[in-house]
Amino acid sequence: MGATTTEPASAELIRDLLEQAAAAHGMHEREIGRPDPDWPRWYAEHMARALRAGGYEVHPSHGDGEATLPVAARKPELAGQTVVVIGGSSGIGLETARRARAEGAEVIIAGRNPERLRDAAQEIGAQGSRAFDATHAASLDRFFHDLPAHIDHLMLTGGGPSYGRLVDMDLAELRRGLDEHILLILQVARRAATKLRPGGTLLFMAGTGARRPHLGLGIVPTVTAALPALAASLAIELAPVRVNSIAAGFVDTPLSASLLGEDLERRRDQLRATLPIRRVVRPEDVAALAVHLMVNTALTGATYDVDGGQQFVAA
Repeated sequence: MGATTTEPASAELIRDLLEQAAAAHGMHEREIGRPDPDWPRWYAEHMARALRAGGYEVHPSHGDGEATLPVAARKPELAGQTVVVIGGSSGIGLETARRARAEGAEVIIAGRNPERLRDAAQEIGAQGSRAFDATHAASLDRFFHDLPAHIDHLMLTGGGPSYGRLVDMDLAELRRGLDEHILLILQVARRAATKLRPGGTLLFMAGTGARRPHLGLGIVPTVTAALPALAASLAIELAPVRVNSIAAGFVDTPLSASLLGEDLERRRDQLRATLPIRRVVRPEDVAALAVHLMVNTALTGATYDVDGGQQFVAA
């Protein structure tokens, strides 16, 4: 634990704590059967307990009559480590890079769009960035050649899905789906094996949305079923490097917006009404899990779901 400081906790942390406190306070009011006029104190106490549980020290501050909660800075969990994110210019990849940077890591990001990548790298203070198409083998070779001799964690985010009826899709489209979602992982794993430190992490994205196949999903259910087995096999072969995958449902990203277009808000409303968590999963939710998988050295060979319970409901 570091020395006590009055620097505020991150805006993301405070927002999450406020959401949790609001949900808990709503339950509290339902239990007592009336509005609770003392909600500011209730929120403060709830957030203080959550901060202490998260390893922070919280002290009441007295002075000008304004209540504050000075927080002791904890040691960043990725301090001195290098995190590489392929697909790090937006959405889940960018949020993971941002969170890793906040935890003290040096971050290198890659993506296809040069302008978006440049802006993302400047925003998070990335150590480096490279614009290239990861499905192009020669470009992927150059990227890994130019990386530092040793890195600690590498995350590969997924490309967009390709939907349609399997019997109607041509072979080129089917091969592209396999290349971008299975073979690319193997290509990255082979190159990362010589770069990742023992105990480091290779992490890639899977999904939960196609575990129940239905008409029009194309090859997506096949890929969905294959990726957990791929993570387990690679974890055995690459040990002591750890390998895990994250299975997400709908995540409110720029990719989702581009796929849904004018239907985006309707989809958000539907998920808010049907998901057990009563909100839409955000890139920050996935990034929190990704960084935890980097930090927790007991985790390997598994697939971790972060879909707000979407796989269990008609959503």
